[in-house]
Amino acid sequence: MITNEKIKATEVQLTGLNGEDLGVVPTAEALAMAKKLKVDLVCTSLMSSPPPCKLMGAGAAKQEAQQARRQEAKENRAPKVKEIRLTPHIEEHDYDTKRSQAERILKSGDAVMLVVRIQGKEGAQAKELLERLIRDLSGEGSKKTGIQLSGKQAAVQLDPLQ
Repeated sequence: MITNEKIKATEVQLTGLNGEDLGVVPTAEALAMAKKLKVDLVCTSLMSSPPPCKLMGAGAAKQEAQQARRQEAKENRAPKVKEIRLTPHIEEHDYDTKRSQAERILKSGDAVMLVVRIQGKEGAQAKELLERLIRDLSGEGSKKTGIQLSGKQAAVQLDPLQ
């Protein structure tokens, strides 16, 4: 973002403090107007001629740019896979707690790996539990993998809905 005297164009497409269009103005006149109002002249894009510029309160441009960078970084970060462990003999209250935990994780944009520890012949119960969780969380996430049953655990991964 280019501000004040760093703008090299001879004229700019100027937007006022309240968003009103002030038309094409010589850069020197726009700078004088900015000084008179005690604000900054901020160039929003260099891709067009004349470049569009805004009159913005001192520091507002920096804050806006910083906010845009933070938002971009947040959108570009890779989603993490967080694991939630359960047992097949889970009580209703504990089930609700784990479900709300998974909901919160999915809403934050991360994936959830639901893992049920099994012993002996608990495989069918574990599968039912995971299917129930998948149904209950269908509003926040979709399953990436099928339910995988292996020796001591059953697992499924849910990705957040876009």
